[in-house]
Amino acid sequence: MAQIRSRRVDPELTRRQLLAMGSAGLATGVVSPSKASAAKVVTKARILIAGAGAAGLTVANRLAARLEGARITLLDSRKEHYYQPGYTLVAAGLKSIDYPVSSTREWVPSGVNWVDEAVTEFKPDARRVVTSAGKTLDYDFLVVATGLDLDYSAIEGMTTDLIGREGIGSVYAGPEAAHKTWQQMSQFTDKGGAGLFQRPATEMKCAGAPLKYAFITDDYARRKSTRQKIKLTYAAHGNALFGVPIVSEKVRMLFAERSIDVAYNHVLKAIDPGRRIATFETPQGMAEIGYDFINVVPPMRAPAAVRKSALAWQSGPFAADGWVEADKATLRHTRFANVFTIGDVAGVPKGKTAASVKWQAPVVVEHIVADVADRKSDAAYNGYTSCPLITRIGRAMLVEFDYDNNLVPSFPGIIAPLEELWITWLMKEIALKPTYLAMLRGRA
Repeated sequence: MAQIRSRRVDPELTRRQLLAMGSAGLATGVVSPSKASAAKVVTKARILIAGAGAAGLTVANRLAARLEGARITLLDSRKEHYYQPGYTLVAAGLKSIDYPVSSTREWVPSGVNWVDEAVTEFKPDARRVVTSAGKTLDYDFLVVATGLDLDYSAIEGMTTDLIGREGIGSVYAGPEAAHKTWQQMSQFTDKGGAGLFQRPATEMKCAGAPLKYAFITDDYARRKSTRQKIKLTYAAHGNALFGVPIVSEKVRMLFAERSIDVAYNHVLKAIDPGRRIATFETPQGMAEIGYDFINVVPPMRAPAAVRKSALAWQSGPFAADGWVEADKATLRHTRFANVFTIGDVAGVPKGKTAASVKWQAPVVVEHIVADVADRKSDAAYNGYTSCPLITRIGRAMLVEFDYDNNLVPSFPGIIAPLEELWITWLMKEIALKPTYLAMLRGRA
């Protein structure tokens, strides 16, 4: 495998500068720690954060820095913390299986109580939640940051036990699954055959990830001189490849240039591992596509405790999968004023990426602090979402956009949004993880 690290870095662009660029690009509008410390508000408010992933930990650290005397509780049974943007790098064979893994404990701020149980029931009318151990926790403010569920069972014949067997990969299911996906993809690009990629028709985290993996597979085949023995197909769930039209068109052009076929309006419904056949729902009826390697991306939904609660949207485009109802600017629940949501579970039009959490967390924290201090806040989230879209090993496009699908580049004149650049690749491979970890601490 070619080693991208063998290339020389421009002396004007040091590692420290890259890290600074990564932090700046993904943290615009964030309140600095020094200002947060100076603005501490004294309160005895009980603040419950359901979920200790990227969103929950970031909010916990920011609230701990802004409030004095608050009783802040994190509720989550997960002992390990996963840097999920690193899964693609593991699945590309560029990072080890332990690269995305740390412990939840190391990111919990001093003074915050961590209850390592899952939430099983939300009772917003009573301002209470019930845990998997049967405990009831009362709150004055609730932040719903539970993340989402990967619904593999919605694909007939598919289970997570199949990942790493019979040509089946699935990057989203965790570090081990990402590593097994790499093994399957590597074997496939050695031998040749039919490669199949897809995404679900539901909302999903990091919608660029399935596209990235198609590009990565194509690049490995070219490096191994086996591309002529391989047919690659991307099954798009609708009539576009990405939700932002200008980005969708750019990807379409790159796919055409690299001979990656596209099957539009194809939604994966079933898989037959023995026959290596995937069945898709299309406007013309069910269609079968054979594969030698497939990267399965399952439907994604809010966790059952959220879906079954009064917190979920009751109507509209986010109701079917149970996303938390919220005002898209303030992330405050539209029916329960003391409830906020953040991250993957939020029922807003954009924002299911770690970069979005950077922009969402200050908004949620500012509104909670303002409520505690009995004042108003005009803090608003504009839908900022970022995707370093890998197009080959050593090249990526930095795609940043808002609710209105406007491109909002962080480095105008330096990094062109739709250009395949080595600098963007370095940000993805080197700079983003330190920036992400700083975000968890509330320092980015």
